[in-house]
Amino acid sequence: MTKKEIVILANGEFPSHPVPLERLKRADKIICCDGAAESLLKAGMEPHLIIGDLDSLNNMIKERFQERVILVTDQESNDLTKAFEYSLSLSPSNIAILGATGKREDHTIGNISLLSLFGKKCKIPLQMVTDYGIFTPVYSSTIFKSKKGDKISIFSLDCNIEIESEGLDYPLKGVKFDSWWKATLNIASGESFVLRFNKGRVIVFISH
Repeated sequence: MTKKEIVILANGEFPSHPVPLERLKRADKIICCDGAAESLLKAGMEPHLIIGDLDSLNNMIKERFQERVILVTDQESNDLTKAFEYSLSLSPSNIAILGATGKREDHTIGNISLLSLFGKKCKIPLQMVTDYGIFTPVYSSTIFKSKKGDKISIFSLDCNIEIESEGLDYPLKGVKFDSWWKATLNIASGESFVLRFNKGRVIVFISH
């Protein structure tokens, strides 16, 4: 099967770090959430598709790319969710979400939390890539590649989860995840680390 890498570009801060920019350049398809198309064009690239309720899309861009625009008026979900669900219909080999952080903090928190829902709907690699690192959703014990000194933060959307770690400077054991800061600001001690837990919704951040 042909490998198909899809990048979803949300309408947050446009990437400036080489890691997310490289993901943009090598993508087989770039799907823009509404107004993100304008930022992409300013960077010298074109969207393959533009999706959303189109409330923040420039009329000139809408007319120029009218054959690539998909209007979804459903107000029960946001543009990122609409773009993700459409991306799944294209049978991708992996999906990277860019531009989902920055600008408004409430959008940033909401977008990061959506990863745990998105990951449940797909069996392919899914990441949110920012200028500072990569967020990955996991649901059971997982081994992560790392470099010694990488900054690691673990967020659980389930407050009763019990996680044990191996390969982190500050081992996790007996941490009660009743607040999102509880397992942040850790450090990888080698080329990999392990999180062990039976079941739950966990999002892991690894710095570039």
